[in-house]
Amino acid sequence: MLIIDIKDGENIDRVLKKYKRKFERAGFMKELRRRKHFTKPSVTRRGELLKAAYKAEKYGTH
Repeated sequence: MLIIDIKDGENIDRVLKKYKRKFERAGFMKELRRRKHFTKPSVTRRGELLKAAYKAEKYGTH
């Protein structure tokens, strides 16, 4: 649960902006999307390896 501190006389738009920022940083939506579909551990590991190989080729020392 997110808790937002509201000061007396604070603008509602500013409070909503704080809430949205805190919600985004907490990563609730990212977690929900990740859990929506099951991916086998082997598929996840394969993706990590491919990403690491791409990064090494693109940004690594040659």
